[in-house]
Amino acid sequence: MLLLLATMLALAILGLRWLHKPISLSADGDHQVIFEVKRGDSLSSLSARLQREFGLTYPKLLSGYGRLTKLTQIKHGEYLLPLSASPVELLRLLNDGKVKQRFVTFIEGITLKDALELLQTQTGLKQTLIGVDLETIAGRLRLSQSSPEGWLFPDTYAYVKGSSDWSIIVQSHERMKKILAEEWQNRAVGLPYATPYEALTMASIVEKETGAPHEREEIAGVFVRRLQKKMRLQTDPTVIYGLGEEYEGNITRRHLKQKTAYNTYVINGLPPTPIALPGREAIHAAMHPAQGESLYFVARGDGTHLFSTTLAEHQKAVRKFQMKRAEGYRS
Repeated sequence: MLLLLATMLALAILGLRWLHKPISLSADGDHQVIFEVKRGDSLSSLSARLQREFGLTYPKLLSGYGRLTKLTQIKHGEYLLPLSASPVELLRLLNDGKVKQRFVTFIEGITLKDALELLQTQTGLKQTLIGVDLETIAGRLRLSQSSPEGWLFPDTYAYVKGSSDWSIIVQSHERMKKILAEEWQNRAVGLPYATPYEALTMASIVEKETGAPHEREEIAGVFVRRLQKKMRLQTDPTVIYGLGEEYEGNITRRHLKQKTAYNTYVINGLPPTPIALPGREAIHAAMHPAQGESLYFVARGDGTHLFSTTLAEHQKAVRKFQMKRAEGYRS
């Protein structure tokens, strides 16, 4: 009996030592390895996989220890396993449920179409929106508009393998609603917007007109004053958006005269929807336009603009910066 007890005690000690002794999971040079737990995987099946894939010596001992210590609540998903870890550390890691996160980024100024195409390129993301039209998406988001353009907030969003593209859309939309509501609540007085949606539309134009942060409020100021004076906005990004696939990288005089719902050289006021996904800075600028008298601006070619108060001043600036564009010119 004493010999049996001594043997059992020795085996228990050896087992505990093995359970807490680091093992090597990979020799491929990576700092971590990906281990995926699928729905329905049991502790026994996962222990057996660890044996097959990483040479775990005693899988039944690991699964038995897990049941004994109630470490059996393993969540499905992808896990980043360290190259060297003890069986107990692996078991606790799988029970913690800290699955590997992936990320997708919507940058400021892209369109909804761009965002949807980007989602289609993401590995591990379940695709449910391929072939779904924008009006259907607007309906699922419960928008009062038929187009969801502009209603996603440009930011970086995390997801885990198996998440749907729709989950990213919902995250992005909820964030935009929150930020738009906050900015609308704190907007300047006397703005020519009847609704937050009109301010969102203006923000999208500001976003597309300049990449220079210090110019956003001044750009917004020009457009707000033009609206207040019943002047047409005459902004090229709206023309480009209205052209859709017809636009090939260069605006012509014919394009400026071509009547679309978005051509602000032809229509009065704001276009019917936003033309891009505006960031918070552009939204803030639309709600807090700079004071001043300028009604025109022209691109200098270095990413910034020259602002003018009169048409004569503007035409002079156009001749200087547009008629003879310097090498390396960029709008």
